[in-house]
Amino acid sequence: MSIRCLLLSAVLLSTGTPVWAAEKVDLDYKVKFLPDSDEAQVSITLEKGERVRSLNFNLGDDGYYSDFKADGEWKPEGEQRGLWVPSKGKSTLSYKVRISHPRGEGRFDARMTEDWALLRGDDLIPSAVLNQADHTDLVARLEFDLPKGWRSVETGWPRVGKNKFRIDNPQRKFDRPTGWIVAGKIGTRRAKLGETQVTIAAPVGEGMRRMDALTLLTFVWPEMQAVFPRDPAKLLVVGAGDPMWRGGLSAPNSYFMHADRPLVSENGTSSLVHELVHVFSRISDTDKSDWISEGIAEYYAIEVMRRAGGLSEDRYQKVREHLIKWSKPVKSLRTETSTGPVTARAVLLLQELDREIRQATKDGQQRSLDDVARGLMRMDKASTKDFIEITENVMGRSSKVLDTRLLR
Repeated sequence: MSIRCLLLSAVLLSTGTPVWAAEKVDLDYKVKFLPDSDEAQVSITLEKGERVRSLNFNLGDDGYYSDFKADGEWKPEGEQRGLWVPSKGKSTLSYKVRISHPRGEGRFDARMTEDWALLRGDDLIPSAVLNQADHTDLVARLEFDLPKGWRSVETGWPRVGKNKFRIDNPQRKFDRPTGWIVAGKIGTRRAKLGETQVTIAAPVGEGMRRMDALTLLTFVWPEMQAVFPRDPAKLLVVGAGDPMWRGGLSAPNSYFMHADRPLVSENGTSSLVHELVHVFSRISDTDKSDWISEGIAEYYAIEVMRRAGGLSEDRYQKVREHLIKWSKPVKSLRTETSTGPVTARAVLLLQELDREIRQATKDGQQRSLDDVARGLMRMDKASTKDFIEITENVMGRSSKVLDTRLLR
């Protein structure tokens, strides 16, 4: 055979469909909000049920899910799990889920009124262990059926129709619509920052300062991307007033901010930017090391404002004075959940560490805490030990700053 024929054969083989190519199977989520009962009717439909052997759902222990109906077989497994074995062909599981979730002291981290709903998709579709046939690729979409008078819906996923979104998370086998969702009589402001479509959305009348938030994000965006080189396709910021939880709550493609939270606090930090760091970095921790994710988020909430020109040196030093005073009683950073003083002490440690790294590497290619943060981004979960090892690798030697009882 001539070389020409061999090359032609190679081209034909490369453009043909390989025998091991995954079979695409439609996975459709449909959600109908029911404000009168504070519930949503949810259905999960597989176009080819035979390609999925089972889905084992984690239903939690709060009793939020009820009225299960299934094509195939539905089997409760204890009080917190349920197993769906789909039938062949088109197969649907349906159920109801309560929307409003109390979070203590009369607050909510998910809520529905007669005019709007604000919640996380994680709760609409609970996490599940997927057992599917080999070479199966589920193509997931999420569609909403809104009550009369509700104008629109926003999620952190790309829109593919009026109230329809494409769910595609390469990190998961079972694509489900994680992140924040707001629906109903809502107002929105949009902008493209870098390669990211940014949307600020909140129910009408809840006091959310959409344009203020969008302006601050525009201001810090270049500095944020310089530290965390990531271009999410879409970012959704949602908000509402009381009785929603008075803080910020982040998800991979979206986050919530209480409408009354200032964009920049009197102490010079920004909850809006703090949660943005969580979304960009996706740094998570383990082994009593919450100081890492919370400390990094608060450190850069201050630092990117400073780099963008939003904090003068005098103001930056006043922020440090506040952190020193606030964190004075802290003896250890090793906790499962960081309090405000612990996070403040973590920020001071990170500021000292940044100076040490810059000083240690000034004779060569100067490095900084940014390099440590980018190393943490590549880990699923980081422990204090991991943090120290990454820092020592960046510095080329051990760190005196990290040789402290705060981390033991």
